Amino acid sequence: MNYFMKLQSNTILKYNIMSIKFTTILIIIATATATATGQIASKTASADTAPLSYAAHRVYDARHKRFTDFESLLADATTADVLFLGEQHDDPITHALETAALAGLTRRRGNIVLAMEMFERDAQPSLDAYLGGRLSEPDFLTASRPWPRYRSDYRPMVEIAKIYHWPVIASNVPRRFASLVARRGLTGISDSVPSAERTFAARTFNCPHDDYFDRFASTMGDMAGHGAPAKAQTEQEKKATLERVYQAQCVKDETMGESVALAYAAAPPRALVVHVNGSFHSDYRLGTAERAERQLPGKRIVVVSFVPIADLDSADGAAQKKLGDYVVFTLAPPKSLPSP
Repeated sequence: MNYFMKLQSNTILKYNIMSIKFTTILIIIATATATATGQIASKTASADTAPLSYAAHRVYDARHKRFTDFESLLADATTADVLFLGEQHDDPITHALETAALAGLTRRRGNIVLAMEMFERDAQPSLDAYLGGRLSEPDFLTASRPWPRYRSDYRPMVEIAKIYHWPVIASNVPRRFASLVARRGLTGISDSVPSAERTFAARTFNCPHDDYFDRFASTMGDMAGHGAPAKAQTEQEKKATLERVYQAQCVKDETMGESVALAYAAAPPRALVVHVNGSFHSDYRLGTAERAERQLPGKRIVVVSFVPIADLDSADGAAQKKLGDYVVFTLAPPKSLPSP
């Protein structure tokens, strides 16, 4: 085989591989979108109505103070160092758009690291083994303790990463650590966590009473007695409980923020780290986003917040512009079936 025939053969092979990957991605996106819209259709349509195939949404560009489109968002995000996708965990369209975002980023930039709140640091070995083909999916799921709706909500993103050989970072602290802090405060980690497991949490914890604390306290409201105490609490006891629960939240944020920074430092040059988390952890560039930014000075961090609403036509981007660089309004699933 002469040089030109060999070159042509290699080119065709590469094209075929790319075509297979692209086709597989399209199937994953189609499945995720069909699942998301099917969940909505099942609540709104009669049995003989076909499921929708469109993930209804609108995108607001907070920097330019105008509505834009999803592709423009991705084109801008491609130039970032870190991208936070802040989701509402129970919104199916958000999950379909997150999957679409990864596919759109892939078309523009191949060097991507996916990090996820949904996996805890001690699950990293099983996650690596699955991505590397050394562990079956059932064994991986048993070992990694995935979230309840993993198959519909998060599997599509992990499978895209597997196809393109991206690292996937289990960024969150183990639940048992957060529960320990919620009961005993930060000293629970230093006093009770074995040294061999200490790396499953961030090296340091910072829990200031700042805007993030105010948002957290407001969200908790009457839940300050989190953990269902056996007897009514005094105001002082409620404050102490709130403080411990806030510290547990900060342990999560510090761990995820550190995970993002470590992933970026370990990645090849010009990598994009995409972190998927509940929006509270990154809205207003606080929580995990603030902690990652603190450890990555000078790096460009883009925050996207997904906001499900009942009526997309009345989406008020200006009112939500402080949530992040972009606000993606999605069509929220109806709470109940309308009366016939």
